[in-house]
Amino acid sequence: MQYGDYESEACAKVNEVVDKLLKQFEGKMRFNFRHFPLTKVHQHAMKAAEASLGAAQEGKFWEMHTTLFANRRRLGAISLREYAKDCGVNNKKFLENLMDCTYGWSVRSDLLEGLDKGVRDVPAFFINGELFTGKPTFENLKKGIEDALKKKKRA
Repeated sequence: MQYGDYESEACAKVNEVVDKLLKQFEGKMRFNFRHFPLTKVHQHAMKAAEASLGAAQEGKFWEMHTTLFANRRRLGAISLREYAKDCGVNNKKFLENLMDCTYGWSVRSDLLEGLDKGVRDVPAFFINGELFTGKPTFENLKKGIEDALKKKKRA
């Protein structure tokens, strides 16, 4: 599981690492993304997180997730609507839902959950519920996953 912020450069870079890991461990691991917008430094992070959840309502979360990281410097409301449309989201009320904070409660829930688990910065990873404390490089995360898989086999 990862806690992340769509405006974060570090999260965007680690997103590429996660893609490689998902290919490497296909069928052996599950990946969950949780929202942890750092709203004091990233003014568009909250709405971007909400937009990903709006896209998820039509099964387009991962498409939107990738698009948001690729466009992390342009996350205004009108841009978010365009990205959603490009990802195949057909909801005519997408922008209205965004302005009404329809999915804000869910983002806030992720944020509070992360705070309860000790997350203070992003990206933050948990492997089998344990906070990953190393630098989130491909090699370090791969080793963490391999160790978790070995433990699971022994259990």
